[in-house]
This record gives sequence, C-alpha cells and structure tokens, in this order.
Amino acid sequence: MKHSRLRVALLLAALLPLLAPAQTLDRIRASGILTLGYLPDQPPFSSTEGEGASGYSIDLCQTVAEQLRSQPGLAALKVRFVPLAPEKALDVVHDGGVDLLCSPMVDTLKRRQSVAFSLPVYTAGIGVVLRKNAPPSLVRVLNGEMEQTGPTWRATLNRGLAAHSFAVQSGTVVETWARDKLRLLKVLVTLETVASPAEGVALVADGKVDAFFASQIILRSLVARDTANTNLMVLDRRFEYEPVALAMARGDEDFRLLVDTALSQAYRSGAIVPLYSKYFGPPSEMDQTLFKLYSRP
Repeated sequence: MKHSRLRVALLLAALLPLLAPAQTLDRIRASGILTLGYLPDQPPFSSTEGEGASGYSIDLCQTVAEQLRSQPGLAALKVRFVPLAPEKALDVVHDGGVDLLCSPMVDTLKRRQSVAFSLPVYTAGIGVVLRKNAPPSLVRVLNGEMEQTGPTWRATLNRGLAAHSFAVQSGTVVETWARDKLRLLKVLVTLETVASPAEGVALVADGKVDAFFASQIILRSLVARDTANTNLMVLDRRFEYEPVALAMARGDEDFRLLVDTALSQAYRSGAIVPLYSKYFGPPSEMDQTLFKLYSRP
C-alpha cells in the first residue's frame, strides 16, 4: 500500500509541470490582471510607450483583453505589459512569467516543443528594402511586375537587375536563397554580404548597395526604428512566406481558444483592416485573403 501511494505521488510530481500551464485563465481571474510580454524594440509590431506598449501586435493583444473582459467576472480586467529580452522571451512564456507574448514569432516545430502559438497574426518571410528614389525599373523587377515568359522575360530581368548591387547577411538562409535564385535565373548581379541586418539596411540608406534582402519582419522593424532616415521603403512583396503568431504556454487549450476567437473575430468582422492599415498601409488583396484563411468560423 505504501509503495502504491509512493508511485502515485511520483506520477503526480512528474505530471505537475505539464498541468501547471493549464491554470492561465484561473490565474487571470484570481489576479484580475492579464500579463502581456513584448519585445520593446520591434516596431511597428511592438515598442515601449510610456508605462505601456504600442504597435500592431500590441493592438491585437488588446482585442484579446477585450475578449477576456466579456467573460464572467472579468469586466474590470487590467492589462500589464512586461518588456522582455528577445533571447529570453520564449523561456518566460514557457515558465508562465507572462500570459501571452505580444511580439510575433515564427511558429516552428522546434519552438512548439516548449510553447504554443495562436493563429497567425502576420505573414512575414523574405523581404527587401531599397531607397524610395530607386529606379522604377528596379522596383518593378523586385515587385515581380513582369510577365514570366520566354527569353524576353529573362532579358528584361537581367536589364532590371544587372546594373545594381544587392546585399544579404552572410551565413543565413536568405543568402542561400538569393544565391540559388540567381543561379537558377542566370542573372548576373553584384551580391555583397554583411554581418547583420542593421549593416545591410545602413548600406542601402548610404547608397552603397541598391537593395538588401532579409526577414521582412526585421526589415520593417529596422526602418520604423530609424526615424531620422525616411528615404527607405520595404516592399510589400514576400519572396518566401513565413507566418508569425503570438506565443503562450503549452497545454492550455481554453486560453488558446479564447485568443484565437478574438483574432478570428477581428479578421472576419473587418476590424483588422484599419488596424493593419495604421501600421503597414492598406492590406493587399493577398493579405485580405490570408486574413480569411487564418481565421476560424
């Protein structure tokens, strides 16, 4: 009998870390506070503003707060923002230090081993930054505004790119992607490598290269952060697609359902359009299609 009770105790102790995250809603009800983590240096997605935070994904988290306030006993719910370091953010989420991470992260299988993710809140991927006064021919080529048929298309592509220089961060998947594309398309261009995204953006701003390819979410953040330099633009085009989402603790389907319900309602009601437009300009037809695909009925 004693050994049986010992086995049960050991089993419960082993399960406790798995069961703990399921207390998110109970914890919020007990405290009356929704604790939202965010990265303070990731505009236009999230940044510090006074004692709180602002940005596109912060606004989405506020819709989650409103959804919570519609639940019994939570009408007076308060919101607390906690700035987090990028390298520690997911660990804090995993340990229950915040209820929801309001800076979007790429939803990968490896990350799912430690945290759960909401529905996608933005479609990132490989993007490109260039100067606003870039030649229209270069902008058209990078936007893919050419009919891809036969040798005429390839000649136009070469004319649009060959006279220009480009940069990528060395040792990244973006460098591999760029070199593969250039080899497959047989396009002869100057491709430089840099040590960091900030260095690549600076080269474009200084006119030392014509365009820099990197994660679109990073490019948008760097350009939005550099308020003194207004001559840069990040094209809406994504060369590869990479949905990003809000992270939360694993094992709490009730809280995840509430988060996804708030996001789905924003997508399906059209409330997402002015919110998105505020930070990125009017959503493209592709963006609006993705809003519908990401939402749930």
